[in-house]
Amino acid sequence: MPMTDAWQTAEIPGPKKASLILKPDIADALISRAKRPIMIVGHGIVEYEVDGKPMIECLIALARKAVIPVVVSASTNREFLSREFEPAAIMSAVEISSRLTDPEWKGLDGKEPYDLAIFVGLPYSMEWTILSGLKHFAPNVKTMTFDCVYQPNASWSFPNSTIKDWAANLKGIVENLED
Repeated sequence: MPMTDAWQTAEIPGPKKASLILKPDIADALISRAKRPIMIVGHGIVEYEVDGKPMIECLIALARKAVIPVVVSASTNREFLSREFEPAAIMSAVEISSRLTDPEWKGLDGKEPYDLAIFVGLPYSMEWTILSGLKHFAPNVKTMTFDCVYQPNASWSFPNSTIKDWAANLKGIVENLED
């Protein structure tokens, strides 16, 4: 399967497809340039490891280093709290995505809209649908997905890759971000 084909057969994204994140530097540059990034995290993150550590620890390091508020699903909140990291909000991915489409919404802190939404750990079909909605109804919000499968409805996505390559990229993103 080519790197820019949807991970799931018969998913047709339309003419506008995600650009590939082939190196951690690409994601780092996008995160660094964003004025107001936000990370939406689903329960899938508890299934994977990065260098022998739970993936959640990599995401916490990223959120702390880049000062990104994290929105988690209810089932994931306990995992964050057990690592002494308080998410910015507990909310379903559908609800936070709906808010991102509202140009009048000023974010969780009431300051201003988010300009970059990073998704990770959601079920593929749910993320596909959410990203499609954001692509069409939130043109001022760029989207990035940190899953190991290509999501063509995002603005930026990793290609379909092995867990090993994917984990190395995530680790590289965290390590390369400027302090």
